[in-house]
Amino acid sequence: MKPTATPDFVTIHVPFCVVKRGGRKEVQLPDGAPVQRRTDNTLIKALARAFRWKRMLESGEFASISELAEREGIAFTYMARVLRLTLLAPDIVDAILDGRQGPELTLARVLEPFPVEWLNQGVAFELDREHS
Repeated sequence: MKPTATPDFVTIHVPFCVVKRGGRKEVQLPDGAPVQRRTDNTLIKALARAFRWKRMLESGEFASISELAEREGIAFTYMARVLRLTLLAPDIVDAILDGRQGPELTLARVLEPFPVEWLNQGVAFELDREHS
């Protein structure tokens, strides 16, 4: 029996699709594939701003959201929506900071109305709290 020659290269097929996420294109692997943690700097920056603004309001440094928005040069409506991020459940905030949020959790999505009850937020954002 003659030994068979081995090829000089190996071809590996990896199924994936490209999805838009927060204005960027991202590779999405099939279900069951190991997921790499990916921090979303846009979401993290929005969370940081929200908690900073909340602290500034609670300290009495500013009397109202309108006054703070004017000082920061930001539209009142945008600031009010970003401030709602301080109502996110701690496990959701932790997932965002650790890069464990799914591709469905974008800044645009969390700026939409969401339930203030922490138990209902996981359902609203389609999060798997068991594995996050």
